[in-house]
Amino acid sequence: MKHHILVKFTEGTDYRALAEPIRGIFAQTLSIPGVRAAEIRLSNSDRPNRYDMMIVMDMDKEALGAYDVSEPHLRWKAEYGDRIAKKAIFDCDD
Repeated sequence: MKHHILVKFTEGTDYRALAEPIRGIFAQTLSIPGVRAAEIRLSNSDRPNRYDMMIVMDMDKEALGAYDVSEPHLRWKAEYGDRIAKKAIFDCDD
């Protein structure tokens, strides 16, 4: 399945500068059994009503529970949660 995380950062956050550290966190999710890929995509639009970043993970449906309690996921929330204004999660089959 694909696990999409759409993120709108708080006003004034330089999300482009955060991209590499966030990539590093999500690269660690590849050690979770059933997680095959994690990709960070940045918006190419500066319109205020657009989201800034999309994280796309490719994983077995059964891996979602392990991801939810994993160290990288908890660190993502702890380190970046206060910089997130809005977030949307969308899961779908490939």
